[in-house]
Amino acid sequence: MKYRVFIVEDDKAIAVAVKEQCENWDLAATCVRDFHQVLEEFTAFAPHLVLLDIGLPCFNGYHWCSEIRKISQVPIIFLSSAADNLNIVMAMNMGGDDFIAKPFDQNVLMAKIHALLRRTYDFHRGETEILSCRGATLDTDAHILLYQGQHVELSKNEYRILLILFRAKGKVVSRSRLMEGLWQTDCFVDDNTLTVNMNRLRKRLTGIGLDNFITTKFGEGYMIS
Repeated sequence: MKYRVFIVEDDKAIAVAVKEQCENWDLAATCVRDFHQVLEEFTAFAPHLVLLDIGLPCFNGYHWCSEIRKISQVPIIFLSSAADNLNIVMAMNMGGDDFIAKPFDQNVLMAKIHALLRRTYDFHRGETEILSCRGATLDTDAHILLYQGQHVELSKNEYRILLILFRAKGKVVSRSRLMEGLWQTDCFVDDNTLTVNMNRLRKRLTGIGLDNFITTKFGEGYMIS
């Protein structure tokens, strides 16, 4: 699995150079396209780490850090030429994980990115999963579904259904397999219980714009793809 890096930088030359360097280090990277839609693009890309400039068009980096922190604990590294103590302290207080002053050495930046990725993900393997499909991301820590800046807090059964379907993305999951999964959270689950939970979950997904996110394969089961 490649780690994904989301670059929020309005200096195009810097953004492109950082993106290319990330790719040279076997990271998947993308640069923000619309500075009015940073949160929407963040949610769609579901990155493992964000590089965030402070001085940006529309809203500054502090604003976007605050917005990201409302829905995610993804690591954030601030990049800025405003490297005075006040800005560094502000960046950390707003939820940043590191601060790199411009101009910076690309190799130092990559070393810091990899160190933060290792601390965040490698030490917690088996506890945290990054699961995404069609722009939606399942947060396995908070048990919420994120999509285009919106989030759905899931019940135990709704979360369990989505967890099983996300892990089997592109494959049909039988009703019996889903009921076995739900059995882990309820004392008794029958076929009708699964139907009720599936209908309720689909309505909630439609409410945030995820129409037909879960497909029924008649006589076989359900899938997302």
